Amino acid sequence: MRDAAPWWRPDPGESLCIEGGHRLSGAWRVGGAKNAVLPLMVAALLTPHLVTLRRVPAILDVAVLSGLLRRLGAGLAWSQDAAGLSLTICADTVRPRDVDAELVARMRASVLLLGALLARCGEARLPMPGGDAIGLRGVDFHLAGLRAMGATIDLIGGVIEAHAPRGLHGAAIDLPMPSVGATENLLIAAVLARGTTEIRNAAREPEVTDLAQCLVAMGAVIEGIGGPVLVIEGDRPLRGAQHAVLPDRIEIGTMACAAALTDGDLLLQGADAALLGAAGPILAEAGVALTPVAEGLVARRAPGGLVGVDLRTAPFPGFATDLQSPAMALLATATGASAITETIFEQRFRHVDELRRMGAEITLHGRTAWLRGVPRLAGAPVTGTDVRAAAALLLAGLGAAGVTELRGLDHLDRGHEAMVARLLACGAAVERR
Repeated sequence: MRDAAPWWRPDPGESLCIEGGHRLSGAWRVGGAKNAVLPLMVAALLTPHLVTLRRVPAILDVAVLSGLLRRLGAGLAWSQDAAGLSLTICADTVRPRDVDAELVARMRASVLLLGALLARCGEARLPMPGGDAIGLRGVDFHLAGLRAMGATIDLIGGVIEAHAPRGLHGAAIDLPMPSVGATENLLIAAVLARGTTEIRNAAREPEVTDLAQCLVAMGAVIEGIGGPVLVIEGDRPLRGAQHAVLPDRIEIGTMACAAALTDGDLLLQGADAALLGAAGPILAEAGVALTPVAEGLVARRAPGGLVGVDLRTAPFPGFATDLQSPAMALLATATGASAITETIFEQRFRHVDELRRMGAEITLHGRTAWLRGVPRLAGAPVTGTDVRAAAALLLAGLGAAGVTELRGLDHLDRGHEAMVARLLACGAAVERR
């Protein structure tokens, strides 16, 4: 992946040793959102002009997608300044048949290439995308919407074959649920389609809004941004643009939990509590104090300590499913009982057994996890099975007694930039081996 992202130099080793009991303190600069930067990179394929993205997180998923874009013919240029990493993409040439199947298998966000390649080139051939093992996350909504826009799509041997030789056209699309990925895919496709596209029951996540705002900067005409109905006037020539990726709300919530769990004090630079939606008040109820300051938010444990709460994941502005795992690590040592209900992904409790290894008292009943807080977790060998589970187990290790050995670091690297170095700078005792 070095040619795709020259900055990517993963630390050697297969495990992370975490010595618990150290308070986190200092400044933590919140990076650009993983869930926003990937669709933004794909959207750059819609125009032959330069698209520059600022505040790009230096994570493995960005490296993988940059490799995919290069194989498709796009040119990528990286730069670094005090504000962070920037990426300029030039897609003056796009080769839709040069999709790298191995790279597609490594990330779910690669399904967004369908909408971009169909809109720009009239064809796409894409293996079923891979990524986290957190549930089916089928592409049915994506395919149904693209078919409504005139695409012919067949699934042959695990490969999506899509064609629109006369281009896509506008359509009225009702999503059965507000799927973030489907909303983004159809939004990307619609800006080059002929006529008007209306996406009803659209996802309202901040990352969708960020994508729409970037497309508008490129010349797209989109109404209803931030709401449940998006209306796109397509077939407009798109120009280049510069766009700063919005701050990562999942990183904000995760590090706020880390500060509270370790009884620390973190200045989350660039953080905005509004991005958390319902998670903000729920974390506050659980004992995570977030204080707005000029530079962002100060996160610490509330004077009353950590307290059990009930939460239910839901589309934005509800409690984000990506924060469910870190919240569980926090609540494992909260006073009293908690109930966490997962409504988005059917396999997003795979971290439960790992937390139990550390002494957490958790019982599963269907899609609800019942927790009874223990005074403290104990270090143990554990394995992260997806991006957010790996972060949750890292948090658990930071607050546990003794040493935790965390494996599955490829998942941690996929969504978290320079985690070891940044934690060391804030007082953690961690070592990658």
